[in-house]
Amino acid sequence: MSLVLTQLLNGIQLGALLFLLSAGLTLVFGIMNFINLAHGSLFMMGAYFAASAFAATESFSAAILAGVGGGALLGVIVERLIVAHMYERSHLHQVLVTFGLVLFFNELARILWGATSIHAGSPKAFSGSVEILGNPYPSYRLLIIALSLAVAAGLYFFIRHTRLGMLVRASASRSDIASAMGVNVVLLKRCLFAFGAALAGLAGVMAGPITSVQPGMGEPILIMTLVVIVTGGIGSIRGAFFGAMVIGIADTVGRVYIPMLLRATFERSVAQAIGPALASIMIYLLMACVLALRPQGLFPVKHG
Repeated sequence: MSLVLTQLLNGIQLGALLFLLSAGLTLVFGIMNFINLAHGSLFMMGAYFAASAFAATESFSAAILAGVGGGALLGVIVERLIVAHMYERSHLHQVLVTFGLVLFFNELARILWGATSIHAGSPKAFSGSVEILGNPYPSYRLLIIALSLAVAAGLYFFIRHTRLGMLVRASASRSDIASAMGVNVVLLKRCLFAFGAALAGLAGVMAGPITSVQPGMGEPILIMTLVVIVTGGIGSIRGAFFGAMVIGIADTVGRVYIPMLLRATFERSVAQAIGPALASIMIYLLMACVLALRPQGLFPVKHG
């Protein structure tokens, strides 16, 4: 039971990180209809900004400000210089351009911080553990979960119960009509892209202390994020949240228990050979099953 509880909490914590990333990406992808493969690079740069700020100040608050603020500023720069010219282009052009940004940011990170991983500090107040049903669990991972829940609640309230959220939903449904009624759709898209970049930076800040901050760290988690928004429902904040939790738990629990189940059924050599492979493709099989039953995702966006 201790192992089950620990892996369940680890899955929720991974889902919390995936939600921070997928919330920003689903705004850009689902609402703006822009495929941004560089979203993982914004996550990486946020982690680097935070690690550099922590190394200079030894303050996690400064690291959060640097990661979130730097991510938002970088999002504004990228949107103004490159992304703004791609809105009316085909998705193929968007994929190619943002893939080029991935390569650019990876090389920039190697030039500025080197090819090896760097240390990202965690807050001293959350350096210990908390007893949950008699089992110790790192308090920093609980902080990630709590932060994700707070962001999810804030985003849901913003989208559903504020005037600006109403304008976002209107622009997502019919941007031409919203523009004709006086909504500055260009400025709205710019703000949404910067906000999504800030969330990616926040995810990088929180992931830094528990993962390696290194060039290319954004690509693996970007793939999982795309699985999340497709599974949950493109453009849906609620879908991003529940999709992130489902994928996070499935990936974490699957990597632990699938090899164990195979070792109990097959010879040890066979289990060791196919167990990790089956565990790594589990989330993609789960996505395929969801799309076969609900092509629009678990919680498709509802305009209006």
